Amino acid sequence: MGYSPERKSAVLKRMLPPNNLAIRQLSQEEGISEATLHKWRAEARSKGQLLPDADAGPEGWSSRDKFAAVLETATLNEADLAEYCRKRGLYPAQITAWRSACEQANDWDRASTARLGQATKEERKRIKDLERELARKDRALAETAALLVLRKKASAIWGGGEDA
Repeated sequence: MGYSPERKSAVLKRMLPPNNLAIRQLSQEEGISEATLHKWRAEARSKGQLLPDADAGPEGWSSRDKFAAVLETATLNEADLAEYCRKRGLYPAQITAWRSACEQANDWDRASTARLGQATKEERKRIKDLERELARKDRALAETAALLVLRKKASAIWGGGEDA
């Protein structure tokens, strides 16, 4: 069964804020299967349209949805941004925070790599120190074992009073 593009866009519009209808509810009201509605939403998202899940508040949006909101608002002035936020149930501060997170996304990777490199360097140093200590203790143990063997042999040869 085919649906007209007008009906499809009207149903998708009901998924947008401020309505944010859940797919299950929309399916019951419109008589369209949930699978079809999920497919329509996925297609719209792949085309860059902002369609967050109905049960997720703005902080529960996926990274993709937040990024789409940042892109949509990148060129808006303060008044247009406020209107955009009102329509979608957002606060301008949320958009600002998301924009900041997007801007820092690649810096996090570089900082993380530097931290990992430093941790790896420290672990290598620790391993080297432990290996050095182990070798020293092995030498001391070997020396002690040699002295005990020597003492036993000397006792056997000269008949010392101590039993080994």
